[in-house]
Amino acid sequence: MIGLVMLVAGATATQAQILHPVTWSYGAKKLNAKEAVLFLKATVENGWHIYSQNVSDGGPVKTSFTFAAAKGYKLNGSVTEPAPIARFEKAFNMQVSYFEHEVIFQQKIKLTGAAQVTIKGTLEYMTCNDKQCLPPEDVNFTIPVK
Repeated sequence: MIGLVMLVAGATATQAQILHPVTWSYGAKKLNAKEAVLFLKATVENGWHIYSQNVSDGGPVKTSFTFAAAKGYKLNGSVTEPAPIARFEKAFNMQVSYFEHEVIFQQKIKLTGAAQVTIKGTLEYMTCNDKQCLPPEDVNFTIPVK
């Protein structure tokens, strides 16, 4: 019985150490009957950062977005981001661009059919702090456009 308690306690301690310093939220706004903007917001805990979409090869994993093809919409341009912070990071031995606290990425779409459409996709990002980087993470998202 004591062994079982120790095993459960150890599993709980391990679970508590898993870090998730970034949370994602999503939204959409219709600009008119034929256009909308998707919003993909990362909220980043203090001391952590995620990388821009524009990082040179050999550096950290850049944030990227993949949108599933579906009837009812077409992408209009590419995902935009605000101006990132840029600095030299010793870990990668290069200049990198990143975001702290929060960042909202935007994707314009053209609506081609129904009044409502649901956009699905996947994003990939990597987060680091001054001491460590976490493995890149893939996140599925669903954004209703009404």
